[in-house]
Amino acid sequence: MLKNILTRGRSRTLNRTQKAAIAGVGTLGAAAVALTAVPASGQTTTTSEAAPTAKVAYSTKQIQDVHAGVTGQLAGASQKVAAIEAKQEAAAKKATAEKKAAAKKATAKKATAKREAKETTSRSAQRTEVKKAAKSYPNNLDGWIREARAIMKKHGIPGTYEGIHRNIMRESSGNPKAINDWDINAINGIPSKGLLQVIPPTFAAYHVPGTSKNIYDPVANIVAACNYAADKYGTMDNVDSAY
Repeated sequence: MLKNILTRGRSRTLNRTQKAAIAGVGTLGAAAVALTAVPASGQTTTTSEAAPTAKVAYSTKQIQDVHAGVTGQLAGASQKVAAIEAKQEAAAKKATAEKKAAAKKATAKKATAKREAKETTSRSAQRTEVKKAAKSYPNNLDGWIREARAIMKKHGIPGTYEGIHRNIMRESSGNPKAINDWDINAINGIPSKGLLQVIPPTFAAYHVPGTSKNIYDPVANIVAACNYAADKYGTMDNVDSAY
């Protein structure tokens, strides 16, 4: 009917009754469309409403993983910082230890140098004293006897200045180069020599270490002769003739 009305309406103007009828039909059609949109549950839904938003599934696992990852990174960073600090501290300790060792070595070196210098000075002083002591004896009979007695004292050989001097004057008159070429020893090829006229075998047997091995050396001759006299007679003081 609506179609017929509309069709016929094209050819002529609709009257009031026809217009009302058309409006009623439109209303009925809209109502029918609305009814078709009602769901079975009885809830009314209009076609103009937007489609419902899909639900999002939430999970704490990802958040935990992110937290764990951040924590791990922080822990790793802390470990790196700690490692760097430990390395720096170790380097500082090593540098300090090396510095102390170097200082200790330098101190020890200075102490050694000081000790060596002191020892050198001491040895020099001793050598000077020895030289002075050697020079303190004049190169004459008096000096020879006194130097000989100083050596005899160190070796425990007895003999007074008077006893030594007396026998020297009798044997050689104080001549350190004196030699006997007429007695039995000379006949046997071993003449007596020196201040106290000692034969070479006796001089060699009673020679005192530290003195010259030259039988004509006055000090060596006196010390060896006194050593022999002490062994045979107790002391040179007990000798009053050829011995």
